[in-house]
Amino acid sequence: MSFGIHMEQHRQALIVRMTGELDHHSADSARTQMEDAIIRGNVTHLVLSLKDLSFMDSSGIGVILGRYKLITSRGGRMVVCDVSPAVRRLFDMSGLFKIVSIEQNEREALSSLGVVS
Repeated sequence: MSFGIHMEQHRQALIVRMTGELDHHSADSARTQMEDAIIRGNVTHLVLSLKDLSFMDSSGIGVILGRYKLITSRGGRMVVCDVSPAVRRLFDMSGLFKIVSIEQNEREALSSLGVVS
């Protein structure tokens, strides 16, 4: 299965919806697209919606950690939502949930960031 990424800005938050497999084949593209959108859109917060992400490997963890560092260096926060059981297990094993917040859905994620309209 291929990887897809769709981004939408909501105030100072960038919502990133990923589909398919975030692995070593798609990591560079995901990294570049998110970084460009964050810088170009003057984004402070990042919401990662992973409902349709079926697989992620260590390269995907690297992408997420790198964007976490970028967002926190800008004084913002990252929230992950709609995490599938397989990806949730990887987040738990890697310890990502110790630094990244998790919410049930995009609306709750935006609300936790204080950017819901």
